[in-house]
Amino acid sequence: MSEVKVTVNGKTYQNDVEPRTLLVHYLRDVLGLTGTHIGCDTSQCGACTVLVDGQAVKSCTMFAVQANGASITTIEGLAKDGQLHPVQEGFWEEHGLQCGFCTPGMIMMSVQLLERNPNPTEAEIRHALEGNLCRCTGYHNIVKAVQYAAKKLQSGEPAGAR
Repeated sequence: MSEVKVTVNGKTYQNDVEPRTLLVHYLRDVLGLTGTHIGCDTSQCGACTVLVDGQAVKSCTMFAVQANGASITTIEGLAKDGQLHPVQEGFWEEHGLQCGFCTPGMIMMSVQLLERNPNPTEAEIRHALEGNLCRCTGYHNIVKAVQYAAKKLQSGEPAGAR
């Protein structure tokens, strides 16, 4: 067993885990944070994307022990005080999801994109989301959702306010 100490969504956790435990399984099975989805187990779909020290990571490609000491944000950690994060709000307002399976990974990747580039073009949004697969939407409304969030973040308007 190996000890892992991480901060997830602002809360510190310390657990003993098998060294081969993937971060996605640690988050879901040990911490009970099931918003991070397991899609393919081969890093192809992006449904398991989380932020590790601000970097979007497919959590099925990282061992939990590799995250030791890191700050991790999952989809559950985006909403604050009952208000959706602007990217979450954008997915709601612009109908950026259908079945919802890819949505957590899409949102987490979009959060990183908007932190790095607050005013991305449509092409830049599509490029940033290339590693996240959606089988339902055709991506058009996902792009609109990210554009919505970019405008919301630039305006300084709080999430939930229209």
